[in-house]
Amino acid sequence: MPQLKLVLLVLLIRSGTPVCQLQGRTQPSELSKAGDFVLGGIFTLRTGYRGSVPSFQTSPDPPTCLHINVREFKFAQTMIFAIEEVNQNPAILPNHILGYKIHNSCGMTKIIKSAIDLASGQREVIKERNCTKADTAQAVLGHSGSAPTVGFARILGRFRIPVLSHFATCACLSNREEFPSFFRTIPSDLHQSRALAKLVKHFGWTWVGAISNKNDYGINGIATFIQAAQEEDVCVEYHVAFEQTGPLHELSKVVETVKYSTSKVIVAFMSHREVNVLATELYKQNITGLQWVGSDAWITDHSLTDSEGHSILVGSLGFTVSKAQIPGLEEHLRQLHPSQFPDSQFVRDFWEDVFDCTLNDTANTQRKLCSGNESLQNVESYFTDVSELRFTNNVYKSVYAVAHALHSLVTCEEQRGPFLNGSCADTKNIQPWQVLHYLQNINFTTSQGERVMFDQNGDSPARYELINLQQVTSGTMHVSTVGIFDVTLPPERQFIMNGMKIVWGRGSHTVPVSVCSESCPPGKRKVLQKGKPVCCYDCIPCAEGEISNITDSIECFKCLFDYWPNTRGDTCILKEIEFLSYAEIMGIILTFFCLMGAILTAMIALVFFHFRETPIVRANNSELSFLLLFSLTLCFLCSLTFIGRPSEWSCMLRHTAFGITFVLCISCVLGKTIIVLMAFKATLPGSNVIKWFGPAQQRLSVLAFTLAQVLICILWLTINPPFPYKNMNHYKDRIILECALGSPVGFWAVLGYIGLLAVLCFVLAFLARNLPDNFNEAKFITFTMLIFCAVWITFIPAYVSSPGKFTVAVEIFAILASSYGLLLFIFIPKCYVILLRPEQNTKKHVMGKTKDIHY
Repeated sequence: MPQLKLVLLVLLIRSGTPVCQLQGRTQPSELSKAGDFVLGGIFTLRTGYRGSVPSFQTSPDPPTCLHINVREFKFAQTMIFAIEEVNQNPAILPNHILGYKIHNSCGMTKIIKSAIDLASGQREVIKERNCTKADTAQAVLGHSGSAPTVGFARILGRFRIPVLSHFATCACLSNREEFPSFFRTIPSDLHQSRALAKLVKHFGWTWVGAISNKNDYGINGIATFIQAAQEEDVCVEYHVAFEQTGPLHELSKVVETVKYSTSKVIVAFMSHREVNVLATELYKQNITGLQWVGSDAWITDHSLTDSEGHSILVGSLGFTVSKAQIPGLEEHLRQLHPSQFPDSQFVRDFWEDVFDCTLNDTANTQRKLCSGNESLQNVESYFTDVSELRFTNNVYKSVYAVAHALHSLVTCEEQRGPFLNGSCADTKNIQPWQVLHYLQNINFTTSQGERVMFDQNGDSPARYELINLQQVTSGTMHVSTVGIFDVTLPPERQFIMNGMKIVWGRGSHTVPVSVCSESCPPGKRKVLQKGKPVCCYDCIPCAEGEISNITDSIECFKCLFDYWPNTRGDTCILKEIEFLSYAEIMGIILTFFCLMGAILTAMIALVFFHFRETPIVRANNSELSFLLLFSLTLCFLCSLTFIGRPSEWSCMLRHTAFGITFVLCISCVLGKTIIVLMAFKATLPGSNVIKWFGPAQQRLSVLAFTLAQVLICILWLTINPPFPYKNMNHYKDRIILECALGSPVGFWAVLGYIGLLAVLCFVLAFLARNLPDNFNEAKFITFTMLIFCAVWITFIPAYVSSPGKFTVAVEIFAILASSYGLLLFIFIPKCYVILLRPEQNTKKHVMGKTKDIHY
């Protein structure tokens, strides 16, 4: 019974649906060649397409591709050239032929379908059944755009089929979890975005606008740039995105944003298609004077020459891959002929477009019939130009990368292989993951000396050239390399300018300025404007006592204790030291009056000494007069110790010398006053007062009064003497070098004692002012003491309130005023009589009504 059921089941299967049934046919490749190993290629040989809206009820018609894309066709031919070169090289894949299948795909749908066809293509039908033998490509080269590459690399990655791109730079493709089989011979945008940030920083453009594609390439690239720009202290004023195929209002929004922005630099992370559209629209609206900074997707694209707004792109800067030379490629390109690819409609269309003729005599066209003698040997065009091979060289390297991986695979030795138990791959049934393994580990140098390898993410080493778009006209483009950016170098040497002259926007040779706020010079600091980016700020001067010595400082710092900012606020300089100097006008004047006072006193002393025997000298106690003149000389001279740079000895000397000499002076005046009183008291009947205040008592009184002041000064100097002091409290910008009192009590004790003696002298002189005498000295002493007390009473508030060196000047003035007062009002009248009125210098005239007094 079981056997019967089995037979019936087999009969039902044979009579039913075939075991294998095709769900569809692959689209034919544009260019192909059979080989032991097949490389797939996906290139958009035509840009722009017309497609119908899918109804989801029937299979959609394939889109109609429009304009010829010479650049992509050149990439395809470079791939063919590299494959032919490998096939002719006995050192790589000996006894094996490398074939290719190159698809012409425009539009995302067709690109994805081409990738799937290369992954699961069909060969011949196996036996009678509909089952087919898989014709999977060993690797797929392409695409030039990041967005299409992201689409099909994600699919092929599930089957571990290697994908190599020569132009897809989106950093998102470095994600090994999402794209496990993706490699590229062009650096990731991660490095380019950082290089662009360093570029704008290098030229001082801290206020820029950013425009990108509205796809993974543009959004990821510009996002990385914005992050890197923030690290370089560059602010992005705006970021807008659009697509060439998107709605028109998106483009209008971008144009309006650019028109009303204040930044003069645009970082454009877009493809050449978006740049052409945007440049044309900006040109139509006369929005010029902008500095463009571009990504490698458009900065050297030849299609820019066809844009209506190409003139506003002159002066653009951008990074692109290094230029290279590929020997033999030009000859290969010039040898192209439609007969080499008889099944390719695109090659025929390209040929007809180049020579403006038709290969089909039945076609209804305005073109003449091709003669058959057409040749590219003498044609100068972008297709045959090999002077700027950049991305073309990446295609060349991609082919060799796969060839080296396959070579390592077929030359593997058993028991020494990389797979399980040292096994090698079966060359008759190669699995995609095996090719992927060898591709990940390639490391070779091309014939041009360029090293090819991939990191763990499938990325190539990043090295860029900085390109300056110096001339763009209809059909021609002139670029110049003005610098390099090499990630493999140390950070400080990664970005290097080569010194070549740069042409800026509109042919200018002046670096444009694009900042939100002008740089803050040294002496000022930045204060951020509320609600705006960090690049927008105000510059305010540093606070008092602070400086900033760099441009764009965010903070100021205080000067050291002995320093103060200069007038610009960018350097700390030593504070000016202020003291009453002999060299300044005020010091010279005071010194003059000091010396004049001393000289005048000495002259009066000489006069008195010469006329010492005359009545007017003898009547006024000549001994005390000479002692008073001596003390006055010391008073004038001690004023000099207050002038000049304070030192330890001068600080101690000036106050003590002043205190002692003034007490000596006042003691003498006090003695003379007492003598006058005693003398007139002695004339009264029965008075014997004069014997109690004779010459000995006079000397002792002067000595006693003076010794008391000496004692006060000794105590002051012993306990807490005056000392030099840098006064930084009164002025912030200068140092007042002065003598600190040490002990204020000692200072005011010295002054108080002088004041006490002066008041006592004034009181006694006041009492004796009306005593009968033709020459009553008490009147002059009274007036002198009155002036003396007035000067020193005025001195106290003036001394306390005067700043700096003026404090010392006030003190010197008080000493000089009181000294001159004593000199002039006590001695000058006597000198007047002695020198000009000698007839009055008689005993009779001096004594008047009183009797002669002997001292």
